[in-house]
Amino acid sequence: MGETPLTFDEATRALARAMQFGIHPSLDGIRELTEALGRPQDSFRALQVTGTNGKTSVVRMAKAFLCAHGEDAAAYTSPHLESYTERLEWCEGQVSEAGFARALGAALEAADATGTDRFTEFELVTAAALWAMRERGIGWACLEVGMGGRWDATSIVEPAVSVITGVALDHTDRLGETRREIAQDKAHIIREGSVAVLGPGCGGVEDIFEERAAELEVPVVRVGHEDSGADVTFRVNERPDGPGGVTSLTVSSAEGARLDLDIRAPAYQAPNAAVAVAAAEVALAGALDPDVAGAIQAVSFPGRYELAASNPPVVLDGAHNPQAAQALASAIEESFRGRPPMVVLGVMADKDADGIVAALAGHAARFICTQSSSERALDADELALVVGGHSDAPIEVRPLVEDALDSAIGEAVRADTGVVVTGSLYVAGEARAALRRR
Repeated sequence: MGETPLTFDEATRALARAMQFGIHPSLDGIRELTEALGRPQDSFRALQVTGTNGKTSVVRMAKAFLCAHGEDAAAYTSPHLESYTERLEWCEGQVSEAGFARALGAALEAADATGTDRFTEFELVTAAALWAMRERGIGWACLEVGMGGRWDATSIVEPAVSVITGVALDHTDRLGETRREIAQDKAHIIREGSVAVLGPGCGGVEDIFEERAAELEVPVVRVGHEDSGADVTFRVNERPDGPGGVTSLTVSSAEGARLDLDIRAPAYQAPNAAVAVAAAEVALAGALDPDVAGAIQAVSFPGRYELAASNPPVVLDGAHNPQAAQALASAIEESFRGRPPMVVLGVMADKDADGIVAALAGHAARFICTQSSSERALDADELALVVGGHSDAPIEVRPLVEDALDSAIGEAVRADTGVVVTGSLYVAGEARAALRRR
């Protein structure tokens, strides 16, 4: 590395300049970067997670289980809500700003060494994370796929554990217009020598993953609800009694273990917890010790039904597709119990706003339509028209996220209810930053 290390601000500015290069349907960029870095991905074993929803949560919980078993593990997730440091976590917590800047500096030097400047933000951050993992000497990397699977930068690894949480319609402009087409892309993370873990959301397209696994002679571990006949099953015993409450569940593992788990999250996280158990057992080549079940009690889920304020309760959830919005609607019903919240809603222009709104229409006392600062955000007035086509609830337009949040909090206090901010992780992140400033 150079004699003068990057500051964190310099690192983030460099990434902002890289964003203009968009998305590359190729592994050439990340391959060039990692070759220049000396192939850091060869220094540890990888647990790679794809799926339309639940990826981040599974990665965080799997990492927690591995750390509780004494493994030096890391988690790499995306996107972040407020800071790039959220994307890389060690057993003891997220990477420091100085650590992130040092890793990105290594990636940028590798980019310079290739003689080109065409690398995307995600390629650079992924290369930086892999380099940092090698520098630390970790044993396991738990990696969240950014999008799809076949051409995602994280697919530069040869995973020992290949996890697919489920398949729904999202990124249809790049991955395909049907679940089967999307599944074909995600199936590429199943590699020779790995073990495939299939979550409950794979129902209806599991044959695609099973066929690829059979071709590569890869074992398959299936996760499902109790009585589903799956290899790993789960049962929800208790649901949250309010925002920020606890879900209690029991997981019966493929290795014969019975784990009673408590997670500070809605019940929609129960299948993700079971998938994390299955993935961690494959990684450890044995049953999880029931004594480490408490490891996921401390796991946080930023932007995933996150209780960010309590008086009134303000929940942040980055649900950005209809399936995630349906899960959010269920969580609202179970935790607000007859007192629908004010919903601050902002959606990206390339997402299915109709499907998201339809899922939430019966679960909001009022919609406050807003938009993030991203150039890709759907105009708040346009979103209000979509909401009006699905809901009879009052609609307000506040283009600035902080203004929308202020209005929602005031209305929630008067109505003795809470606030849910959703539709995009960008909106959730801006709301989170506004609450933190207070």
